[in-house]
Amino acid sequence: MHILFPGRHHLLTDYQFKYIYRLIQAGLDGVLDINGETIKTNSKIEDIIFAVTSCNHSNTRRNPIPFYIRAMALSDFSREFDIPIFIAGIDDVGKIDNFAEYTLKKIEHELDGRFDLTPENTVVICSTPVLEGYEKLGFRILPAELIDRKTRAYKTELPWELVEKIAYSEEDWKKNGEVLEKTHPSSYWIWKNYNIGERVKILFCDSMIGDDGDLTETRDYNTYVRQMDDIALLKYNETSPYIKPGRIGDIGCAVGSWIKLACNENKFHESDFYGIEVARVLYDLCIQRKNNREFLNPNVFFSQKNAVTGLVFQPNSMNTIHTSSLTHEIESYGGRDDLLKFIKFRYMELSLHGVWINRDVVGPENKEKYVFMKLNKEDGRNTDYDKKFDDKSKFKSYLDELSTFGRFLRFAIDFRSKYGYKLQYSVKTLNGVEYVYLNLKDACEFMSRKDYTDNWSSEMNETFCFWSFSEWKDNMEKAGFIIDPRSNAYCNRWIVENRFIGKVELYTLDEGKLNKMEYPVTNMLLIAEK
Repeated sequence: MHILFPGRHHLLTDYQFKYIYRLIQAGLDGVLDINGETIKTNSKIEDIIFAVTSCNHSNTRRNPIPFYIRAMALSDFSREFDIPIFIAGIDDVGKIDNFAEYTLKKIEHELDGRFDLTPENTVVICSTPVLEGYEKLGFRILPAELIDRKTRAYKTELPWELVEKIAYSEEDWKKNGEVLEKTHPSSYWIWKNYNIGERVKILFCDSMIGDDGDLTETRDYNTYVRQMDDIALLKYNETSPYIKPGRIGDIGCAVGSWIKLACNENKFHESDFYGIEVARVLYDLCIQRKNNREFLNPNVFFSQKNAVTGLVFQPNSMNTIHTSSLTHEIESYGGRDDLLKFIKFRYMELSLHGVWINRDVVGPENKEKYVFMKLNKEDGRNTDYDKKFDDKSKFKSYLDELSTFGRFLRFAIDFRSKYGYKLQYSVKTLNGVEYVYLNLKDACEFMSRKDYTDNWSSEMNETFCFWSFSEWKDNMEKAGFIIDPRSNAYCNRWIVENRFIGKVELYTLDEGKLNKMEYPVTNMLLIAEK
């Protein structure tokens, strides 16, 4: 008889060890299953298969520990069982109704067809709702910690509850009496030796990143990746003159396109490249591209880390740090304190005369000044702009059918509403023409993402214009940086020609006369030296 023990297995407990040890020594005959019914069998337990779910995820709140660490702990955990144990990694496939069936197929594949686990030859240990999937397939379920499946009452803490206790403990978790008493030595040792407790504390206290390591759940990454690749060459050409050879880091590296282009240049053939990406989907793509040998320089290394919560490189170690379209996301999803911390950490990581190249959107100077914004009303529908959709593709089509003016009315409802922001504007008629009267900052916020209809819900969470270029320079200099005079803010001509002209115009009112404004800056290139 086989025992199948599925779970994420981030932490193993003394209770789990004694429960399994007792089953091995005394056998299954007479043991109660999840429904309180007695198992009747004389079959010996031949082996245990640990199915480690979410094996392809790590460094997130839901899955803080990499698979190889979990496998090491399980191997040590099982040393005294005196029967063979097998460990199969089960990748995360999202929420599917037949996950139990998928797990069984994955085990058969991962272990080279050695096991055909069936209800006749296998019992499953599971105390979480996951058990229902195996029960539907006919497997007998051993309850482990679970006392009552209806009330979800347990004899002792579940492993994940101990993970949370460590994460939220203000004291040294290694000296916590309850953790010491209930954690199996195999997990305690590996958590202590690999500083996992400290890593978990950082992950759980991070307000920016979701449980699965993403900034936002509303982003369509297929669209996002295409956009990143489409403009990768433009970004690289703009920043490459300022890259210093040596240790080169790209924080928020997306799918590694910027690093890939840098690897093509002979002047960087002796450099080491480090890509840092927090979003799990994008990090996985970076690893896939590396496995495909898309990077000419072999010294390319990727890590899934959050650069806001701490250093991602050793202090004084980096010759170049590059970020593109990242810092506005930190302000948007974290806040001003997180952005200032991010700036401080980058300064600490650079070596003397090392450079941080930051390419991003930027706000206009005098952004609180009120302006008159003339919007095209003839390029779509001006009514029915506040309808709600669950289907992304239908929502995109609906937004595309709105006029520029209609889309602004929708923008005024959605922009930063999640964060309690109320966009202030009024519609004024001058010389028989309607204008939107609002401050320049909000006008630029609308202009900058009015065409992002395929990722609207995500883009509405973000702010682009929180700092002007002069404010960026001031804050960087306060952190200790020297700003290279080649740094600049500019108005992207492609955006002007393809998204502004014929759609939106800005005016000031001077002595009763409307004066047309030049389009404000949209982007900046900031080269900051330590």
